[in-house]
Amino acid sequence: MNYVDLDPALQPLIESYLEPADRDRLAPVLAALGADAAERLAPLADVADKNPPTLAQFDREGDRVDAIDYHASYQELQKAAYEEYGLSALSHRGLHGWDDLPPHLVKYILSYVFVQAEFGLACPVSMTDAAARTLRKFGEGQQITEAIDRLISTDPDHRFTGAMFMTEIHAGTDIAQTSTVAERDGENWKLSGRKWFASNPDADIILTLARFPGGDDTTRGVGLFMLPKRRPDGSKNSYVIDRLKDKLGTRSMPSGEVTLDGAYAVQVGKLDRGFRQMAEMVNTSRLSNAMRATALMRRSINEALAHARTRVVFGKPLIEAPLMRMTLLPLQAEAEAALGLVFYCGDMLQRGDAGDESAAAQIRVLTPLAKHYICKRARFVTGEAMEIRGGRGYIEEWPDARLVRDSHLGSIWEGSSNVIALDVLRCMRKQDTHRLLAKTMEEKLIPITLAEAGPEVRELLTRWTAIVDRGDVILGAESDVAEALIGGYADDLAQLIMATLLLEQADAEVTRDTNFRKLLVAKAFIGGNISADETAVVDTLAHFEDIVDGASVTREALSSLPAPVA
Repeated sequence: MNYVDLDPALQPLIESYLEPADRDRLAPVLAALGADAAERLAPLADVADKNPPTLAQFDREGDRVDAIDYHASYQELQKAAYEEYGLSALSHRGLHGWDDLPPHLVKYILSYVFVQAEFGLACPVSMTDAAARTLRKFGEGQQITEAIDRLISTDPDHRFTGAMFMTEIHAGTDIAQTSTVAERDGENWKLSGRKWFASNPDADIILTLARFPGGDDTTRGVGLFMLPKRRPDGSKNSYVIDRLKDKLGTRSMPSGEVTLDGAYAVQVGKLDRGFRQMAEMVNTSRLSNAMRATALMRRSINEALAHARTRVVFGKPLIEAPLMRMTLLPLQAEAEAALGLVFYCGDMLQRGDAGDESAAAQIRVLTPLAKHYICKRARFVTGEAMEIRGGRGYIEEWPDARLVRDSHLGSIWEGSSNVIALDVLRCMRKQDTHRLLAKTMEEKLIPITLAEAGPEVRELLTRWTAIVDRGDVILGAESDVAEALIGGYADDLAQLIMATLLLEQADAEVTRDTNFRKLLVAKAFIGGNISADETAVVDTLAHFEDIVDGASVTREALSSLPAPVA
């Protein structure tokens, strides 16, 4: 089994977004990872989930060590992620045949396949990548340079992992309430305080926030600091892990409570810009959250399809039941729409980093939009897939329960859904990003001349006009009203973007391969999510096997669908 082969949407998107040379370099490592994830890594993840890490606060001499012991299965997963596939290093150095940096999409593609096997480890992998990016962007000095070098290493004897310690009892969402304090210590700093939810707490390099002397009581009074696990002289830094969290999901990866007691730290960037600089790490992690949620959808659908094909009910395979197909098809459409948005976000991030101002503005709002919508939908998709397996799915011997447990994390970490929706509103207020997105998406729809897509193109163009008007109303409303409305608006905006990208990809696949399969997916998604037209979804069921198996669909085969309205 190979997770890449089971995914009908992945390769066509790769062909649309990556240049031929990048596709050629990616192909062998992607094929290897697809098989490895299904055959080796997924079973390891099952074992790691049932054997969570443990904390030893003291050694047998009574000295404080705060050592976390990992099961061998998790250690093997770490080796695969950090060393064999270099997932945390791919945005920072040449690997897998690239002499220069691979496109950001390469990291997201490989991580998406890896996460279908193991979700928990993807958090520290993402934070390691994001820590290196943040330090490179804002930090300076020899210690930070050395930290970056080790964060992006794939050498088992040299590499570091990263983490961010932001959350405090009263300062998870409201960073202005951060109570950890920084005190000058020569050229560097000493930090004291408690961090209440710290994932990967034994990381080698931690980015954290603390109040600095003379700072005000807003987020401008919070600075960003690099907290190494060990001081420059090699001694243990002055912080302790109080306990590990007993979590609903991501059981393979530790999260803990940490107390800083005059801990050695290095300032990163400008003191009064600490929160804004930390936002670079948070936003990178938010986009990874959306990617990981998409991977959970894909794995859960694979599991549901495998069950439905082998489970015989009333003398027939379950997958032949019309209602089961009507259940599975929208899940497939959701997963493909989410993957299309992740690809587009990765591409916009690449362009934004290269200086494209429009792309930079888009990725700023696309990141919270993707996290807000995709992470919520992952909870629904994984839950539906578990129900398809029935009682077996509810039993922990099967992966469905783990997928459901893990799916709830995406909407919480790096900002709960309400916080994320308010970030969308912030982007709209600053840059009218709803108008920018509408203009960009309309420019994608207008050139589509495919007759079979005509009704959907017209539908979306009409809805883009309407959603811009809705956005203007929200921006003109009283603050309380705008905040009350932004959650639903963010979901609708995300769905319109995803529907547009599905049609754009469908047009590309018809032009490139004369394959109408993606158009069927687009029709199913738009019918189920945009126009609320169940008959449009039912009309595509005749091609159910083609859609879920990734078969080619010819124009002639579309004759079972209603003719497009003139």
